[in-house]
Amino acid sequence: MVFLPDESRSLPPPPLLNKGSVWLGFAGWMAALLDNAFNQRPIIRAGVHRQVLLATLGWFVGYQLLKRAEYKYAKADRELFEYIRHHPVDF
Repeated sequence: MVFLPDESRSLPPPPLLNKGSVWLGFAGWMAALLDNAFNQRPIIRAGVHRQVLLATLGWFVGYQLLKRAEYKYAKADRELFEYIRHHPVDF
């Protein structure tokens, strides 16, 4: 997968209930509600399947973005610690 390289599999998975997943899941659900409102349908009762789909899609995207962010942070930390290990005089 281009989004996350294979070396990211060594990292522990992030928790399922995290800030990014909850926020983007809520944003997906609100997008479905706004679609209902703009198309003059009952806001909550119409298209419940679409609401669930968009909330789940937002949750998944938030989870994947958090995994990518944790990989980037771990990669930067690894490079920084490697630099510190090779240049102890500077620190």
